[in-house]
Amino acid sequence: MVQVKAFRLAYVDFYAKDATRMVDYYTKTMGYRITEERNGVTYLTNALDHHNIVITPSDQKGIRRYGYQLDGKLSLEEVLEKLHDQGISASIKEGTKPGVSKLIEVQDPAGNSLDLFTDIEQTNAGFGTSGILPHKLGHIAFYAKYFKETIDFYQQVLGFAFTDKIGEGFANFLTCNTDHHVLNIVASDETRLHHIAFQLKDASHQYASSDLLAKHGHPVLWGPSRHTAGHNIATYHHDPEENVVELYTDLDVLVPELGIFEPRPWHEELPMKPKVWEALSAWGTEFDVDLAKI
Repeated sequence: MVQVKAFRLAYVDFYAKDATRMVDYYTKTMGYRITEERNGVTYLTNALDHHNIVITPSDQKGIRRYGYQLDGKLSLEEVLEKLHDQGISASIKEGTKPGVSKLIEVQDPAGNSLDLFTDIEQTNAGFGTSGILPHKLGHIAFYAKYFKETIDFYQQVLGFAFTDKIGEGFANFLTCNTDHHVLNIVASDETRLHHIAFQLKDASHQYASSDLLAKHGHPVLWGPSRHTAGHNIATYHHDPEENVVELYTDLDVLVPELGIFEPRPWHEELPMKPKVWEALSAWGTEFDVDLAKI
């Protein structure tokens, strides 16, 4: 039986109190390109998709929606039927978002609003010529009320797989492709963004990004440090709305058929399998402040 399967996080739609500053950050600091502006909403691309970041003016800040692309083995009508069969409220919308002609609107148990779609328009904008220029939007971490139910939703409804944990019942890492994680879900009594993460090329790209962040007035909060779960080298900073942004490289690659991560020289265990980690940093540089509250 064909199951509903997400295969990537395609875009994140932000509320922004100061949309002009957010657009300035994504164009001048991050190097994203504007593909469209409609009704005050700005759509920005990393290189190929019509949009990977959306900035929506608002009197609040935080996340408005997440967009997940499905593998297309089921039509959206078939996906909707499967969602309804599981008692999940959802509906198909057409013509509501530039670049995505047809999508399903649904909420996860934590209350996050999701767009599920199979097709997104492509643009010839390409990569920018200045700024950090990440390779891609990599993953999202969020605090979630109804922690267990939310994890079950992504695994049982959207086809995500478990990769690692930080402690029992604290944070779960999930993937829908070969990246170590596309989602990091953190147990909480409220739902809100923890951080958004972008992939860089290598360590030299990361060093250069820190220089650019300093130049543009966005100092690094923590890092570089190598994580335990995922083993990525990461730095964190604030965007203009004080959302936490991770820039990372060297993330573990999952080999689903073997249930292990691609061997790396720094893995302390071979084969490296999903496990429970007790700490966040492999270098002993623990960050004892909640990144989302700085």
